[in-house]
Amino acid sequence: MNASSLTLTKNAHSCVRLERNGQSLVIDPGGFTEDGAAVGADAILVTHEHPDHFDEAQLRAALESNPAARVWTLRSVADQLSAAFPGRVHTVGHGDTFTAAGLDVQVHGELHAVIHPDIPRVTNIGFLVDGSVFHPGDALTVPDHPVDTLMLPVMAPWSKISEVIDYVREVKPRRAFDIHDALLTDLARPIYDKQIGALGGTDHGRLSPGDETRL
Repeated sequence: MNASSLTLTKNAHSCVRLERNGQSLVIDPGGFTEDGAAVGADAILVTHEHPDHFDEAQLRAALESNPAARVWTLRSVADQLSAAFPGRVHTVGHGDTFTAAGLDVQVHGELHAVIHPDIPRVTNIGFLVDGSVFHPGDALTVPDHPVDTLMLPVMAPWSKISEVIDYVREVKPRRAFDIHDALLTDLARPIYDKQIGALGGTDHGRLSPGDETRL
């Protein structure tokens, strides 16, 4: 692992950018994310096919802006991009490892969280980047590896706050930053901050879109 620190930039909803040594990796630039969030990235990772995580226009813009950029994702997303960008879209699944933008990545998880028993579950994978930062997508996957920084899906149609708190407790990260927060109103944010901070058992923080921090 490279000893230099990672820079984490929060984008809207579930999208984050990780940078080190002039290379950048973007996870889940979806329809709720600012246009161009993945432009300039060397690597793009997508956890699943739902439009708030995967926006085809966002990925096409990123791949067209940087001919060296590559995508790693599951089959349901890869099948929508592979023909237009041959050799640049890689299909991965649980247990796979690869290097993207100079960072080691492990894949954990297989299925999206249950929204309702009547709604079929789509596939979903999480990414552990640099052995330290875990982005689970839309699932409460617990990787079989220590997590330093957890990207925490804080509010979704498929979760309630007790599950979010218990997830933090089970993963036991050193710190957690909110993602999946576009639908969380300003009225609700202090409640979530207080309860997760008091009960999660870790340092819990929230970054606004555009904020960055060193990890």
